[in-house]
Amino acid sequence: MNTRIPESCGGLGLGSFDNCLIIEELAYGCTGVQTAIEANSLGQMPVIIAGNDQQQKKYWGRMTEEPLMCACCVTEPVAGSDVAGIKTKAKKKGDEYIINGQKMWITSGGKANWYFLLARSDPDPKAPASKGFTDFIVEADTPGIQIGRKELNMGQQCSDTRGIVFEDVRVPKENVLIGEGAGFKIAMETFDKTRPPVAAAAVGLAQRALDEATKYALGRKTFGKLLIEHQGISFLLAEMAMKVELARLSYQRATWEVDSGHRNTYYASIAKAYAGDIANQLASDAVRIFGGNGFNTKYPVEKLMRDAKIYQIYEGTAQMQRLIIAREHIGRYKK
Repeated sequence: MNTRIPESCGGLGLGSFDNCLIIEELAYGCTGVQTAIEANSLGQMPVIIAGNDQQQKKYWGRMTEEPLMCACCVTEPVAGSDVAGIKTKAKKKGDEYIINGQKMWITSGGKANWYFLLARSDPDPKAPASKGFTDFIVEADTPGIQIGRKELNMGQQCSDTRGIVFEDVRVPKENVLIGEGAGFKIAMETFDKTRPPVAAAAVGLAQRALDEATKYALGRKTFGKLLIEHQGISFLLAEMAMKVELARLSYQRATWEVDSGHRNTYYASIAKAYAGDIANQLASDAVRIFGGNGFNTKYPVEKLMRDAKIYQIYEGTAQMQRLIIAREHIGRYKK
């Protein structure tokens, strides 16, 4: 649960590559369980990137002493991929900030001990995103926090996803990351680090879909021979195998960039977009190979198909990743 926390604070101190290997294996078993566990890294990453010594010791230390959760509060009902459209406001008053706003689709929202929160601190709506937002660490038991019901999602149902309302929530200034106005930059750096793990999880699901489809094709007979002996099925499995291997390489390239200290925006978005699409394609292909049984809840692939869809949505939609990739690619030629 705390693979990225340094050993000095009781964590494993693993790099991005090692962390993603663990994530892929967990997701192979169940992406709902994996998402619930990995949500800690999403909440912790801004503190890893921008937290000072006092903040890191206080909020990392407690998470390695007992099985606690944290959560990342960025998404809002009207601001998902459009992070700059966030409406939650933070108003400074003396040595505190007063937070008012609503967050939505917060993983581990009802279980978290503390939240990473992105809010608009500049009251001028025309202020650029690069200067208008501030990041906060917020204790979950702070007065004024209202936790919504657990959302009943199509897939990954054991992940705790909720809306959270912040009403006159007081946060001390020492819980600000870096300083006022640094929030948007930290959030973007966080997504660069957390998108490869999302891609790794999608690969875990894709590998599971391939394995389930292959085992089924080895045991099911049609027209007097095994499914796998039909060229149409064997070629489909070959295509599935190619895709899962390439998706795996894409997230591993993105993690190598992180562990090498390089800016990985381009590769993180490629990995997230490609692996998310592949997870959906392979889950759908597995259902096809299972035929009518694939549409039935007694078999595993219908769950894979439901679980896969979110990989094209959360942590930036498939379309947003293409916008980022295009911007980064074209930017290389404009230099």
